[in-house]
Amino acid sequence: MRITLPNQLPSYPVFYEGIRRAPDRGFSLTSRQTKTALENALRYIPSELHAELAPEFLEELKTRGRIYGYRYRPAGDLKAKPIDQYKGKCVEGKAFQVMIDNNLCFDIALYPYELVTYGETGQVCQNWMQYRLIKMYLEELTQEQTLVIESGHPLGLFRSRPDAPRVIITHSMMVGMFDNLADWEVAAQMGVANYGQMTAGGWMYIGPQGIVHGTFNTLLNAGRLKLGIPQDGDLRGRLFVSSGLGGMSGAQPKAADIAGAVSIIAEVDVSRIETRHSQGWVRRITGDLPEAFHWADDAIKRKEPLSIAYHGNIVDLLEYAEQHNIHIELLSDQTSCHEPYTGGYCPVGITFEERTRLLHKDRLTFRELVDASLRRHFDVIRKLVDKGTYFFDYGNSFMKAVYDAGVKEISKNGRDEKEGFIWPSYVEDIMGPELFDYGYGPFRWVCLSGKQEDLARTDRAAMECIDPNRRGQDRDNWIWIRDAEKNRLVVGTQARILYQDAEGRLKIALKLNEMVRNGEIGPVMLGRDHHDVSGTDSPFRETANIKDGSNVMADMAVQCFAGNAARGMSLVALHNGGGVGVGKAINGGFAMVCDGSRRVDEILRSAMLWDVMGGVARRSWARNPNAISTVSAFNRSHEGDYHITEPNLVDQKVFDALDGL
Repeated sequence: MRITLPNQLPSYPVFYEGIRRAPDRGFSLTSRQTKTALENALRYIPSELHAELAPEFLEELKTRGRIYGYRYRPAGDLKAKPIDQYKGKCVEGKAFQVMIDNNLCFDIALYPYELVTYGETGQVCQNWMQYRLIKMYLEELTQEQTLVIESGHPLGLFRSRPDAPRVIITHSMMVGMFDNLADWEVAAQMGVANYGQMTAGGWMYIGPQGIVHGTFNTLLNAGRLKLGIPQDGDLRGRLFVSSGLGGMSGAQPKAADIAGAVSIIAEVDVSRIETRHSQGWVRRITGDLPEAFHWADDAIKRKEPLSIAYHGNIVDLLEYAEQHNIHIELLSDQTSCHEPYTGGYCPVGITFEERTRLLHKDRLTFRELVDASLRRHFDVIRKLVDKGTYFFDYGNSFMKAVYDAGVKEISKNGRDEKEGFIWPSYVEDIMGPELFDYGYGPFRWVCLSGKQEDLARTDRAAMECIDPNRRGQDRDNWIWIRDAEKNRLVVGTQARILYQDAEGRLKIALKLNEMVRNGEIGPVMLGRDHHDVSGTDSPFRETANIKDGSNVMADMAVQCFAGNAARGMSLVALHNGGGVGVGKAINGGFAMVCDGSRRVDEILRSAMLWDVMGGVARRSWARNPNAISTVSAFNRSHEGDYHITEPNLVDQKVFDALDGL
């Protein structure tokens, strides 16, 4: 049997009005490279159709900057269906089809027609021919096989065994000397590189809910650390300002509401504002700055949460606040600054529509406007910080983009970016010491039945697995899951996120698999955001609070990926770039299908602790105090099965006695 696309040309799809489209990504190939790009795309297609499709693909390449193969997109909305409505020879093959469609449905995907799930460029795969082939392979996949995906391309099915991964995915793993944005752009245009972001290319995105919990934790802990809010308090009467209402940044107003804050989030794309408002994730909309701050001031005085979307540029908003002496207590940014010159950052002074036109017609002018805007953005943040605002980089590569725009004073050491920047990453100040160093991270699951009642049962089961009196983090997470259904977090299929440490994740995972076994719920997909304790090496984000010099190393993410593959996770993924851009991070993730079997129990017992504690071990070795105590306790409680190397700390007086230091 040969798995291939049919030799009948599909009808060209109808593009629904009101659905966002990706901007032109830019065409810069030579004539020889263009021919290769066309050959690369046409090799998916039976040869008798090549002459008809070649001009169509060339037009896409020259006007969109990529060959998407629109003709091969299935009609309509790719909304995830219940697992039993998919074809397949094993539960994993059907489960991954649920997840792929969930990533690409109109409710979730940023640019559904271009296969972009979130983060401006994060794609499930490169084109619709790959999508169709992947679906065909998943329908044929058995528990004796593994499907291999390389930058979106389904390499094929390979014989393996039931306790091996069913799918292995890598994205844009470029050779070092070519691991830069310029060379990646050429590779992407030629159809050999795909930007998987994190859970876009890893097929585990669950909509903005996946980011809400992390944002909630970040804001709450920022308030405790920087504003003096008590451990059992919230952010009522406090103002949080940021930008972005897209796939990930859209979580900000919802998280701020849950944390009790008043928030104003700037967004230049009105369609993203309308999406979040219709979903109930932001309460009010205005394009008028005095009105936005009047609403905010009134809610602050009443100590009631309120989320406001400002339709306009964040730089204008911040300059208005600074000029009118409006105190912003917590400030961040979630524009897609890992892609500042390809549409992720809209310069101040132009409209979103003008941004899109310049991307297509005048890239040089657009780049100059971006750099000038980033410099203004930096200047106004510096003024606000001088007035008492706490600003943190939200892991979107904002400070690196400012540095690249020529603002060298943002560098901490005054020379380069290797030691970070003058303002902290949110991981450096908040997430790292308060969560990651203990092992807490974005554990998540999807009820593949699509039934809301299954999700409600899993919420209650997870709540029973948490002792809210063990740590403050556990109390936060217990309250989160208690209120999850009330807060209406689901966008797309029935999914949940819940920050947990190693033991907590394992306990919940085994409980959910037991519930499947007992027939209480249908099959469940477990996973996590790659933005986690051990999944990602990124010097300015996930590993920003690692200070022993190893923050530039990617051993941890690769080892996490390899260890999860060896232990038999259902899907393992490794990507270049993540949320900060090509060459700036390596990130890995997993998915595990709970089918109720004892086989899955054994894989969970082997893999779940590894997936978390490998990262805690690295953080402990970097001499992070909370990670050291976590490792020490783990070594005692798991003696005989595990032993993690612990550091010997140096008394600083030793250095005082050294000459020439």
